[in-house]
Amino acid sequence: MPSNAPADPHAAPPLPEPLRVPVADSHTHLDMQSGTVEEGLAKAASVGVTTVVQVGCDLAGSRWAAETAAAHESVHAAVALHPNEAPRIVLGDPGGTSQPPRAGGGWSRQGAREPGGDAALDEALAEIDRLAALPQVKGVGETGLDYFRTGPEGKEAQERSFRAHIEIAKRHGKTLVIHDRDAHADVLRVLKEEGAPERTVFHCYSGDAEMAAVCARAGYFMSFAGNVTFKNAQNLREALAVAPLELVLVETDAPFLTPVPYRGRPNAPYLVPVTVRAMAAVRGLDEDALATALAANTARAFGY
Repeated sequence: MPSNAPADPHAAPPLPEPLRVPVADSHTHLDMQSGTVEEGLAKAASVGVTTVVQVGCDLAGSRWAAETAAAHESVHAAVALHPNEAPRIVLGDPGGTSQPPRAGGGWSRQGAREPGGDAALDEALAEIDRLAALPQVKGVGETGLDYFRTGPEGKEAQERSFRAHIEIAKRHGKTLVIHDRDAHADVLRVLKEEGAPERTVFHCYSGDAEMAAVCARAGYFMSFAGNVTFKNAQNLREALAVAPLELVLVETDAPFLTPVPYRGRPNAPYLVPVTVRAMAAVRGLDEDALATALAANTARAFGY
């Protein structure tokens, strides 16, 4: 007898209809997802997501990204200290929740950490520099600025770290992968002051159509995640509609930002087709035509 019980809201979403033209997930965190890397890659490949960019957010995650990319032909790595990691290294963290300090929590869920000062940040950046030289590491990121989870006291460390990552990316000829949350103007300012690398990607693009025009003039890639499908994300759809097609990428940022109709459930690279189809509808493009462009754009953006 069939059950009328609702689906488990925490269960992994079903496999979508495969894409006819393979694409890449330009930004994912396999180390934060359930199952093995091999299972995740096989599931993604079964629906036409044949390449992923595995992104590090701290030293341990960046080392893991480099090791995983070395072991799997379909994985490329990006390495960095996340914008929220830099102030934790310099100033320490009392631990607790991942909410902003003004909401009573620390900077991350990673637990308490003693302040290390500028010397500790320099030491961590030196390790990112070493990893960035590896051939399987195609990007330096995610780096940038995040004013949502880090309060005013952390801004100096974030910006110093961001500038250092820009220099590392340029020196090694790697793609810069930007995390920009509630910090559009300052991110664009720092890029202009430092001079952006030849290839720069705004991961989980969060600006509006006006900012998309600024990015387009500078030649920055804009990578759209599952939140482009959210009801309250009209600004993202407007940005996607006007962004030059040759600068558009797709990503999951998994396990976060699962696209509608699976919002709130675990995200993974195999759900890229859901976002691709939503993006095609916004652009008024045939799914295959958009997938062809996305695949070429991601290869060009990351130099593989």
